[in-house]
Amino acid sequence: MVPLNKENVIEVLQSVYDPEIPVNIWDLGLIYDITITDDNVNIKMTFTSPTCPMMEDLLQQVHDTVAAIAGGRNVVVDLVWDPPWDLSRMSDAARLELDLTEQGW
Repeated sequence: MVPLNKENVIEVLQSVYDPEIPVNIWDLGLIYDITITDDNVNIKMTFTSPTCPMMEDLLQQVHDTVAAIAGGRNVVVDLVWDPPWDLSRMSDAARLELDLTEQGW
C-alpha cells in the first residue's frame, strides 16, 4: 500500500473547483470528513445547495482525483446534508476571495 495521509488527500481536493465559484471545495468547506484505512478512503462531503447543477460531475471529480493518489484503496464519496452547509464552514481565504468578510455576511 502506498503511504497516504489526510494532508495528501486535502492537497488534491484543493485542486477541485466548483465551476461557478472561484474557490476550491476544501476552502469552501464542502468536505466534512476524510477517513483513510488500509482498504478505503472515505470522504463525506456536501454542497451549498441540494439543487447544484454540477453535483454529479463534482462528486465524480472528487472520486477520481482522490483515487489517483489512493494507492489502490477504494474511494467512497458520501454525500451528506447534515449538518447543512453554511458560510461559517468556509476558510478565511475563501471568504476573502469571495468578498464575504464578516461585515459582508
